[in-house]
Amino acid sequence: MTTREKIIEQLSGLDEASLSEVHAVVRRLSEPKAKSPPQESIMAKLRKIKIKAPPDFSKNLDLYLTGEKTLDDVH
Repeated sequence: MTTREKIIEQLSGLDEASLSEVHAVVRRLSEPKAKSPPQESIMAKLRKIKIKAPPDFSKNLDLYLTGEKTLDDVH
């Protein structure tokens, strides 16, 4: 027995009020689904990150992290 046949068999025993509820659910399920926008990749998100730092920040990152150099030293 297919799923459709099982559903039809079950429907035959329902009263009108229950059939109205089932109809509302079936109508909702048969409506076209709205397409969700494509998700942005992690790399695209990372490219948007802007870091405001001194020109030597990447070369001296360890000094900035330990506090040996500060952003105030650059200005």
